[in-house]
Amino acid sequence: MSDGAHILVVDDDSRLRDVLRRFLVRHGFTVTTAADAADADAKLAALSFDLGVFDVMMPGESGVELLARLRRTSAMPILLLTARGEPPDRIAGLTAGADDYLVKPFEPDELVLRIRAILRRAPPPAPPRPAEIAFGPFRFALAREELTRDGQPVRLTTAEASLLRALAERADQAMPREALIAHSRISGGERTIDVQVTRLRRKIEDDPREPRWLQTVRGAGYVLRTR
Repeated sequence: MSDGAHILVVDDDSRLRDVLRRFLVRHGFTVTTAADAADADAKLAALSFDLGVFDVMMPGESGVELLARLRRTSAMPILLLTARGEPPDRIAGLTAGADDYLVKPFEPDELVLRIRAILRRAPPPAPPRPAEIAFGPFRFALAREELTRDGQPVRLTTAEASLLRALAERADQAMPREALIAHSRISGGERTIDVQVTRLRRKIEDDPREPRWLQTVRGAGYVLRTR
């Protein structure tokens, strides 16, 4: 995905907002702008976006604070713009869930390249979510994050249930570890995903060393098989 993607640009500098909007539109993107976090909230409630470009230093709620709040409910890719490029500032943005970080002043062409790179890495949109996924003797209710085997409940930890939901939403599609982090409530790095996969396999596989349902796809991540 690249050209035609809908981008939300949030920056309190009206001149820069307009420059970015016109430049990105010329490169084939659809662009909506917001002046601050409150304005962004209104746009996010009314429209669907493929990526956000947030300025860090804004009056009121900062771009990092907006990002951290958004991450509780959304995995939309976010690129942060900032005039502060010191390592602690970059670390704060990336820790909050940013997909990339660009220091002002920057070349507009570089912004376009970074946006396209992020969109290439983003997982495909999930299809309409079914109420339940079945695999073998198991049934998983996505909304309640409840797993049963032959009608009997299987106890899952919060992390295991969140991981299974992320996999079930895209059943039979390989998901990279970074996408599983973005689409679940699991905090930590990619190693954390590996640990949770191991734990989940112990509960759904007859032989966790030779998994039938939760499989590793070399170079692509993990996949939940339904058949």
